[in-house]
Amino acid sequence: MNLQWFPGHMAKTRRMISEHLKLVDVVVELLDARLPLSSRNPEIDRIVGNRPRILVLNKADIADGAATEAWQSYFTDRGYATIAVDSQSGKGFSALNEAIDKVMKEKFERDKAKGIQRHSVKMMVVGIPNVGKSSFINRLSGRGATKTGDRPGVTTAKQWIRIAGKYELLDTPGILWPKFENPEVAKRIAFTGGIKDEIIDIEELACELLGYLKVQYPVLLMERFRLEESSIEEEPYDLLETIGRKRGCVISGGNIDTFRASGLVLDDFRSAKIGKISLEFPPTDKDEI
Repeated sequence: MNLQWFPGHMAKTRRMISEHLKLVDVVVELLDARLPLSSRNPEIDRIVGNRPRILVLNKADIADGAATEAWQSYFTDRGYATIAVDSQSGKGFSALNEAIDKVMKEKFERDKAKGIQRHSVKMMVVGIPNVGKSSFINRLSGRGATKTGDRPGVTTAKQWIRIAGKYELLDTPGILWPKFENPEVAKRIAFTGGIKDEIIDIEELACELLGYLKVQYPVLLMERFRLEESSIEEEPYDLLETIGRKRGCVISGGNIDTFRASGLVLDDFRSAKIGKISLEFPPTDKDEI
């Protein structure tokens, strides 16, 4: 699948992040726990440089728990302060203070030596579209401080949010990068809804997803769609038709409405009705990305 999506406001966001970086103490980079590597914007490393950073694996509640633990170890071993959170329930948020203290330790000690009173920590929250930045900030602030939605591109301008005098957050719109060098990365992002469905052949996308699920999570797939074990051996398009038939996506002549069936498959995955699923696992040293 050849997927590219880089609206004009994303180029503006990239410039804005660079321009406002000097105003913040730490960068909070939100990743989707289901695809932590693919949901990392490679341009963030270049833009942020050596600025203190915390990686937050958001949506951990709908990711494969074993995979999320492995990803935390993966990033921690590479020197990143990393936490996993569920922005809906607040699980994992208690680890944020410790992570901030860790990455800000040297600055806090320098300020203390100079007699500078500790001020509220200014943080910039960045991430790709649909990674859950607004939900993360709303949970952290304890109120509906920003607009939220399940569509990529809901946040379209920067917003400063004060949180109990302890933090000041700079929210930014979701930002992708101009070109996906790896089509697998684009595909995983599209699975989660990070690229607008309107520009995608969702039947092809659903077939790609089914091809992955029948290999990595066959039991969850069978349970959700009440499939026979033999169905898992079908080719993805045939499997899509089987699911469509079971879900009542039948049109005149007994044909299957595969477009509607594709929407059902993608919606069930995105809402975690199929189960807790991760789309990638930490690479080994020999296949490091």
